[in-house]
Amino acid sequence: MSKKFKAFRINEIDKKIVARVEQITLDDLCLGEVVVRVLYSGINYKDALAATGAGKILRRYPLVGGIDLAGIVESSTDERYKIDDHVLVTGSGLSELYDGGFAEYARLKAESVIPMPEGLDAFKAMALGTAGFTAALAIHRMEHNGQTPAKGPIVVTGATGGVGSIAVDMLAGRGYEVIAVTGKPEAEKYLLSLGAAQVLLRREIDFGKRALEVARFAGAIDNVGGEMLTWLTRSLDNWGNIASIGLAGSADLNTTVMPFILRGINLLGINSSATLRPMRLVVWQRIATDLKPRHLEQIANRTIPFADLSDAFGAYLQGGVIGRTVVKITER
Repeated sequence: MSKKFKAFRINEIDKKIVARVEQITLDDLCLGEVVVRVLYSGINYKDALAATGAGKILRRYPLVGGIDLAGIVESSTDERYKIDDHVLVTGSGLSELYDGGFAEYARLKAESVIPMPEGLDAFKAMALGTAGFTAALAIHRMEHNGQTPAKGPIVVTGATGGVGSIAVDMLAGRGYEVIAVTGKPEAEKYLLSLGAAQVLLRREIDFGKRALEVARFAGAIDNVGGEMLTWLTRSLDNWGNIASIGLAGSADLNTTVMPFILRGINLLGINSSATLRPMRLVVWQRIATDLKPRHLEQIANRTIPFADLSDAFGAYLQGGVIGRTVVKITER
């Protein structure tokens, strides 16, 4: 296919990031075995960092932005995929090493392409996106490590973001008592509606200074890092799991070995981008079944056209976004 199509491309010119919609062809894209007509993508914090240059995300230039996509196979040299198959891709080096999903067409490594699970479609897959996959991967890892609802409450920090919102919904659907932590008082009603049993405001938390605080939680999914993650390590009950998935507050972690050797807690690192295909297939199957969010329409309450993409990133950098934004790339 040599026809031109629209792509939101990120380049570095005179040591400055320049991101804009351009007309390109497949020949301008990275090599791959599967060509997909992109129907929907989504916006993640990482996308905002890449598009604005606020974070060093891209390893090469130029690249099409967008770490997620869902669409329909146009062609494939890999026998696992046929024309008109519905597929999705999240992470997998998109908009970092390879051209991403903010384009009408994508050419992809076959290993990164996931068949659309029964029960999902392109819109729902991107309403979830990397955020939903990350939340599900965190829960999957925690449960593999012995986490159950009977052990007690799970705290979710940064709970109004995409990952946090979906994690609250998924956990509550699995029967966990969920305590949502946020810095946004106005979001309390929203979080309770997703299934949170309690909402803690970040400014009201006494982080303490002891090596071990009172055991308040059986587990945690942490988007924040820094002082918040330090506090969580000291506040988990015996054999609790913390899934560390973000650093919205800080990349620092200042703790001691005491929570690990006296309470046996586990700190699980969650890297959704580098997750291997077999695990991706398992987690996406769970997303479509027992981890399927019950309030996805409420979480992904914004759908914007491709033409409005450039104006959408600022709110992410300012911390003003609640839930998920879906980007409509092309018509069916």
